[in-house]
Amino acid sequence: MAKKKPDHRDAELILKLYDLRREEVMRASRNAIVQWAPRSYEDVLALTQPSHPINVAWRQVATYWEMAYGFARHGIVNADLLAESGAEGLILYAKVEPYLARLRKEVSPTIMQNAEWMARKSAVAKMRLGLIQKRLAATTTSAAKA
Repeated sequence: MAKKKPDHRDAELILKLYDLRREEVMRASRNAIVQWAPRSYEDVLALTQPSHPINVAWRQVATYWEMAYGFARHGIVNADLLAESGAEGLILYAKVEPYLARLRKEVSPTIMQNAEWMARKSAVAKMRLGLIQKRLAATTTSAAKA
């Protein structure tokens, strides 16, 4: 169902998505999520709880990227072009992916389904996810040594 060839409508939608990312509250939420560094399933589970200090940021960023990736999954926008236009959704997915099966079992069976689709179906997203995973692993290794 993915859209094979991008056109001007894809560009318009991606520019609109970019514009929405610049909104002040969204910017703060994105910053909080990029800085968040889970080390265990418990860290991820805690984030899903309303009492967690950045739960609101989690919900805003995760649902934003699920919406954007859903556009690609359902053929509204070209997945590779979308993946070229931003990596934050893939960064979040990379942080949660090791715990995804358990999250789906214990929290929600549909959590991050569109992000997972992007990571598996878009060649560009796969490549970028691999780079992100290497960077996160290097960061984790450096933090452990310090």
